[in-house]
Amino acid sequence: MAPTVRHTVVDSPYEPLTLVAVDGVLSRVHMTGQRHRPPEETFGEPDPRPFGEAIRQLDAYFTGELTEFDLPLHLVGTEFQLRVWGELCRIPYGETRTYGELAELLGNPGASRAVGLANGKNPVSVIVPCHRVVGAGGGLTGYGGGLDRKQRLLAFESGRDATLF
Repeated sequence: MAPTVRHTVVDSPYEPLTLVAVDGVLSRVHMTGQRHRPPEETFGEPDPRPFGEAIRQLDAYFTGELTEFDLPLHLVGTEFQLRVWGELCRIPYGETRTYGELAELLGNPGASRAVGLANGKNPVSVIVPCHRVVGAGGGLTGYGGGLDRKQRLLAFESGRDATLF
């Protein structure tokens, strides 16, 4: 039997976010104009019912009340991608890691480019915080949602910007 795919669109400081669930479990969060955004016909029927808790937590995050998401996720990727995305979730709010540091944490110090590719394919923007990964010198490099959004998210989380709105 084919999985049930549903989606909803919610407002955020970064334009609308499209949330997609597979069998009632959040599987993707896409920004408008995001690189690697799948075709909309893969988002399933519109239905806000599976997303109540995700919306609540995103709202709390964007108002500065939540620093760590606690949501079940249905992530689909290679074993390596899943490991990278797991490490992303361990980066504390307001902190960053480099691609090289993540590669070392994964036990493969030479894999910083592979980490970058996996990071760029993260299907759950914001909740799996790929925006917290920076280049070796601390510079902003690559972000599927655009460097402006990445910079704003990092400034918000570090307290340099009181609001995302």
